[in-house]
Amino acid sequence: MSEASKLLRNIPSMDRILSLEWVQSYYAALGRRAVKSLIEEILTSCREDILSGNRKELDVEVLMNEIKDVLEEKSKQSLRRVINATGVIVHTNLGRSCLAEEAIEAVSEASRYYSNLEYDLEAGRRGHRYDHVEWLLCQLTGAEAALVVNNNASAVLLCLAALAANGEAIISRGELIEIGESFRIPDIMAFSGAKMVEVGTTNRTHLYDYERAITENTKIILKVHPSNYRIVGFHSQVERKDLTNLAHSRGLLVMEDLGSGFLVDLSSYGLRGEPTIGQCIEDGVDVVTFSGDKLLGGPQIGGIVGKKDIVSKLKRHPLLRAVRVDKMTLAALESTLRLYLREDIAKIPTIRMIMTDIEDLQRKAAGLANSLKELLSEKKGWLVETVKVKDVVGGGAFPDDELDGFGVAIRPPRDMSASTLVSQLRDLETPVVANVDQDKLIFHVRTMSAEDCQILISQMGRMV
Repeated sequence: MSEASKLLRNIPSMDRILSLEWVQSYYAALGRRAVKSLIEEILTSCREDILSGNRKELDVEVLMNEIKDVLEEKSKQSLRRVINATGVIVHTNLGRSCLAEEAIEAVSEASRYYSNLEYDLEAGRRGHRYDHVEWLLCQLTGAEAALVVNNNASAVLLCLAALAANGEAIISRGELIEIGESFRIPDIMAFSGAKMVEVGTTNRTHLYDYERAITENTKIILKVHPSNYRIVGFHSQVERKDLTNLAHSRGLLVMEDLGSGFLVDLSSYGLRGEPTIGQCIEDGVDVVTFSGDKLLGGPQIGGIVGKKDIVSKLKRHPLLRAVRVDKMTLAALESTLRLYLREDIAKIPTIRMIMTDIEDLQRKAAGLANSLKELLSEKKGWLVETVKVKDVVGGGAFPDDELDGFGVAIRPPRDMSASTLVSQLRDLETPVVANVDQDKLIFHVRTMSAEDCQILISQMGRMV
């Protein structure tokens, strides 16, 4: 008998493994069929390794540990709560904006019960799902009409497909950006059926560049927010009002993709240079698109506001059905917009984090630092201190601006690196995502709630 055959004979049978009590304990989370399927994958891989010569010996205990690790991993909820200690308020990788409590309650109710999603209670007949938020968006932006789809990329695509298909769309070369997961403006324009006409240079575009590019086939002038891309130095672009005046004098539309659109002026918090959605409408832009889960502080949507005849055309376009939003999203958005309407924006977590006073952040950091010092007081080699930090908005908004903040710095003992500690924090029951600065781990408290701080303290108490 060959050595490989001996090893294959020593692999425990499926029935034997499934009879083990600790294996059966995973049935509650995964179900027997899934447990069996996962074990079969591991056993098959083990057999293939033996036959190919990659595995020269078989340790049954190691194999059982491998099975246990896989079952343990698959038993955990994949989409989980994490603690954002990075100081990036709108953190794309961590779910962007957190919802206000009112929005969370609205989502819960919309999920649990039937609703008038597409039913006109007054008339007793079919209604339209977009009616639930249109009036609110118009009130808050000054637009004549509004519509929402499932994200901003869809909003841009829908607008271009409905307004510029089989025609020309003029755009500055300095705005042909790529962001996120390969969201490229040229690709979106091509997919919509609009012919892209580039004007100006990368760093300078003038009004006459747009004027010279207008032909009988031109349908729209497109303006795109550069997200976190910036040109520094010799640079100029056309003022919004000049662009809309030119377009309207030639019977054309102006569309603006604001990206991280927002409803309130944040200049008093040191964030300047970004227009609100309402300012774009006031400057004569015919249709504006924006995200809902960035600086607006709501759920993921693509907002569209503008002239009534334009939005009506969008509502009739067949693509709308493919990109529409669901009832839970609409419930969260309506509740968020009503907070703006009541001027109760401090209840929106994203806005509240931006508005937080520096002295409050310092007190919060000091409290967390004191708790961690007490926790680590009997441990040798640990250094805990309060430090000044720079926080950012994130989500492509205000990339040139930083917010003064406070954090807690931890330097572990010499036998442990800060990178090792930050990795361990991601493995906790409630993972913690933090920054590393040289030999120190930094917790930015602006993006941490009081509950986050308590969870962090409790988990570190069990970890160190």
